[in-house]
Amino acid sequence: MYIQSLLKQYLDLKKVPYEHHVHRTAYTAQEVADEERVSGMMVAKTVVVKAGSHFVMAVLPAPMKVDVATLEAALGVKELRLATELEFKGLFPDADVGAMPPFGNLYGIPVYVEESLTRDPEIVFNAGTHQDTIRMKYADFARLVEPKVYSFALKRAA
Repeated sequence: MYIQSLLKQYLDLKKVPYEHHVHRTAYTAQEVADEERVSGMMVAKTVVVKAGSHFVMAVLPAPMKVDVATLEAALGVKELRLATELEFKGLFPDADVGAMPPFGNLYGIPVYVEESLTRDPEIVFNAGTHQDTIRMKYADFARLVEPKVYSFALKRAA
Protein backbone atom coordinates (compact mmCIF):
# COMPACT_ATOMS: atom_id res chain seq x y z
CA MET A 1 0.00 0.00 0.00
CA TYR A 2 0.99 3.61 -0.19
CA ILE A 3 1.12 6.36 2.36
CA GLN A 4 -1.06 9.27 1.41
CA SER A 5 1.28 11.39 -0.72
CA LEU A 6 -0.07 14.84 0.23
CA LEU A 7 0.31 14.10 3.95
CA LYS A 8 3.77 12.56 3.53
CA GLN A 9 4.98 15.52 1.45
CA TYR A 10 3.61 17.94 4.04
CA LEU A 11 5.20 16.17 7.02
CA ASP A 12 8.53 15.83 5.20
CA LEU A 13 8.43 19.49 4.13
CA LYS A 14 7.81 20.55 7.74
CA LYS A 15 10.59 18.17 8.90
CA VAL A 16 8.28 16.52 11.43
CA PRO A 17 9.36 13.14 12.75
CA TYR A 18 6.76 10.40 12.31
CA GLU A 19 6.47 6.66 11.93
CA HIS A 20 4.59 5.12 9.01
CA HIS A 21 3.07 1.72 9.74
CA VAL A 22 1.26 -0.72 7.48
CA HIS A 23 -1.21 -3.21 8.94
CA ARG A 24 -4.04 -5.49 7.89
CA THR A 25 -7.13 -3.70 6.61
CA ALA A 26 -8.96 -1.98 9.47
CA TYR A 27 -12.15 -0.02 8.88
CA THR A 28 -12.83 1.33 12.36
CA ALA A 29 -10.56 3.37 14.58
CA GLN A 30 -10.76 0.72 17.29
CA GLU A 31 -9.65 -1.92 14.74
CA VAL A 32 -6.71 0.37 13.92
CA ALA A 33 -5.85 0.48 17.64
CA ASP A 34 -5.96 -3.31 17.79
CA GLU A 35 -3.78 -3.68 14.68
CA GLU A 36 -1.27 -1.12 15.98
CA ARG A 37 -1.38 -2.63 19.50
CA VAL A 38 -2.04 0.73 21.15
CA SER A 39 -4.77 2.09 23.38
CA GLY A 40 -7.86 3.31 21.53
CA MET A 41 -7.48 6.57 23.45
CA MET A 42 -4.28 7.17 21.45
CA VAL A 43 -5.92 6.64 18.03
CA ALA A 44 -7.21 9.87 16.52
CA LYS A 45 -10.48 9.11 14.74
CA THR A 46 -11.51 11.67 12.10
CA VAL A 47 -15.25 12.31 11.87
CA VAL A 48 -16.58 14.68 9.21
CA VAL A 49 -19.38 16.87 10.51
CA LYS A 50 -21.71 19.25 8.71
CA ALA A 51 -21.93 22.50 10.71
CA GLY A 52 -24.62 24.53 9.01
CA SER A 53 -23.55 24.57 5.36
CA HIS A 54 -19.85 23.88 6.08
CA PHE A 55 -17.85 20.74 6.72
CA VAL A 56 -15.56 20.46 9.74
CA MET A 57 -13.41 17.67 11.17
CA ALA A 58 -14.05 16.39 14.66
CA VAL A 59 -11.02 14.44 15.86
CA LEU A 60 -11.44 12.23 18.90
CA PRO A 61 -10.13 9.04 20.51
CA ALA A 62 -11.27 5.78 18.88
CA PRO A 63 -13.53 4.54 21.71
CA MET A 64 -15.47 7.82 21.89
CA LYS A 65 -18.31 9.27 19.85
CA VAL A 66 -19.19 12.85 18.97
CA ASP A 67 -21.73 14.44 21.31
CA VAL A 68 -23.49 16.38 18.56
CA ALA A 69 -25.36 18.76 20.89
CA THR A 70 -22.20 19.66 22.83
CA LEU A 71 -20.14 20.27 19.68
CA GLU A 72 -22.99 22.28 18.15
CA ALA A 73 -23.05 24.53 21.25
CA ALA A 74 -19.23 24.84 21.32
CA LEU A 75 -19.15 25.93 17.67
CA GLY A 76 -22.14 28.23 18.07
CA VAL A 77 -23.98 26.84 15.05
CA LYS A 78 -27.71 26.31 14.70
CA GLU A 79 -27.49 22.91 13.05
CA LEU A 80 -24.79 20.25 13.32
CA ARG A 81 -24.89 16.62 12.22
CA LEU A 82 -22.58 13.85 11.15
CA ALA A 83 -21.91 14.06 7.41
CA THR A 84 -22.60 11.03 5.24
CA GLU A 85 -19.79 9.36 3.31
CA LEU A 86 -21.53 10.33 0.09
CA GLU A 87 -21.43 14.00 1.13
CA PHE A 88 -17.75 14.13 2.04
CA LYS A 89 -16.00 11.56 -0.16
CA GLY A 90 -15.05 14.22 -2.75
CA LEU A 91 -13.40 16.43 -0.11
CA PHE A 92 -10.44 14.06 0.24
CA PRO A 93 -9.55 12.95 -3.32
CA ASP A 94 -6.28 11.32 -2.27
CA ALA A 95 -7.74 9.28 0.60
CA ASP A 96 -9.98 6.24 0.83
CA VAL A 97 -13.43 7.07 2.16
CA GLY A 98 -13.26 6.93 5.94
CA ALA A 99 -9.45 6.85 6.06
CA MET A 100 -8.69 10.56 5.77
CA PRO A 101 -6.04 11.90 8.13
CA PRO A 102 -6.96 14.56 10.72
CA PHE A 103 -5.14 17.26 8.73
CA GLY A 104 -8.09 19.41 7.69
CA ASN A 105 -5.66 22.26 7.02
CA LEU A 106 -4.52 20.35 3.90
CA TYR A 107 -8.10 20.42 2.59
CA GLY A 108 -9.30 23.82 3.82
CA ILE A 109 -11.47 22.24 6.54
CA PRO A 110 -11.45 23.46 10.18
CA VAL A 111 -10.33 20.89 12.76
CA TYR A 112 -11.77 20.48 16.25
CA VAL A 113 -10.01 18.11 18.65
CA GLU A 114 -11.59 16.43 21.64
CA GLU A 115 -9.73 17.58 24.76
CA SER A 116 -9.01 14.04 25.97
CA LEU A 117 -6.92 13.33 22.84
CA THR A 118 -4.44 16.03 23.88
CA ARG A 119 -3.43 14.08 27.01
CA ASP A 120 -1.36 11.43 25.20
CA PRO A 121 2.11 12.53 24.06
CA GLU A 122 1.62 10.64 20.77
CA ILE A 123 -1.29 9.93 18.45
CA VAL A 124 -1.88 7.36 15.71
CA PHE A 125 -4.20 8.01 12.77
CA ASN A 126 -5.19 6.77 9.33
CA ALA A 127 -2.89 8.01 6.59
CA GLY A 128 -5.23 7.88 3.63
CA THR A 129 -5.87 4.14 3.42
CA HIS A 130 -7.36 1.49 5.68
CA GLN A 131 -3.90 -0.12 5.92
CA ASP A 132 -1.58 2.86 6.53
CA THR A 133 -1.16 4.80 9.76
CA ILE A 134 1.05 7.58 11.01
CA ARG A 135 2.31 7.80 14.58
CA MET A 136 3.60 11.19 15.68
CA LYS A 137 3.81 13.52 18.66
CA TYR A 138 0.53 15.23 19.48
CA ALA A 139 2.45 18.49 19.98
CA ASP A 140 3.71 18.36 16.37
CA PHE A 141 0.19 17.62 15.11
CA ALA A 142 -1.21 20.56 17.11
CA ARG A 143 1.51 22.90 15.86
CA LEU A 144 0.88 21.99 12.20
CA VAL A 145 -2.92 21.79 12.22
CA GLU A 146 -3.72 24.42 14.89
CA PRO A 147 -6.99 22.72 15.87
CA LYS A 148 -9.45 24.24 18.28
CA VAL A 149 -9.76 22.04 21.39
CA TYR A 150 -13.11 21.38 23.07
CA SER A 151 -14.69 18.65 25.20
CA PHE A 152 -17.33 17.21 22.85
CA ALA A 153 -17.16 13.43 23.09
CA LEU A 154 -18.94 10.67 24.94
CA LYS A 155 -17.58 7.25 25.83
CA ARG A 156 -19.18 4.59 23.63
CA ALA A 157 -21.31 2.08 25.46
CA ALA A 158 -19.48 -1.23 25.76
